[in-house]
Amino acid sequence: MTGSATLKAAEALRELIFKGILPPGSDHLEAELADRLGLSRTPVREALARLEAQGLVSIRPRRGARVIGLSARDMDDVYEVLTALEATAAARAAALRPADGALSPMERAIEEMDRALEIGDLDVWAAADEAFHSALVTLSGNGRLIEAAAIYADQVRRARMITLRLRPPPHRSNEDHRAVLAAIRAGDSDLAHRLHAGHREAARKLLTDLIRTHQLNQV
Repeated sequence: MTGSATLKAAEALRELIFKGILPPGSDHLEAELADRLGLSRTPVREALARLEAQGLVSIRPRRGARVIGLSARDMDDVYEVLTALEATAAARAAALRPADGALSPMERAIEEMDRALEIGDLDVWAAADEAFHSALVTLSGNGRLIEAAAIYADQVRRARMITLRLRPPPHRSNEDHRAVLAAIRAGDSDLAHRLHAGHREAARKLLTDLIRTHQLNQV
């Protein structure tokens, strides 16, 4: 029971952070968060420990948890690591030559992104974009890579949501995804690696430029 409550607390706190309800640099006591979530302090304490391991909060004895903010420089560093991890995942996936059925989650994500742009729903697009990247990393078959990529993807998620409506419509991103998927389907590891690295590098530049242009000191 405690495990499920901890998971519930962790997911709820992640959403509050990603939506900016718990903003960067803000401090929160266990009791406050437990009251907000309608849970006891034990699962909240355990959830905060998980979020600290994921780089989302820092826990300070007797002072509660502080939501960690990321600067443009921090985002550069995080994207550098995330790009290396996901490009490696793309290359591994291509080398494994997955069956069409295994590629279905990526295909569905691209279709959902296309529909989202047609109706101008950026929130749906962002969710489908995350689904694409998650499915790509899962195809690598490397459990440690999957775990590490999830941590760094979480660290950029809040920044992506904050800047989502400041960026141009992400049509290029959809095309990048199609090209990466085609390379994986063709079993071309080098091309899949190069294309995905280029895709993530373009995202890094766009995001950090937006942070600097709009003078977002922390996201």
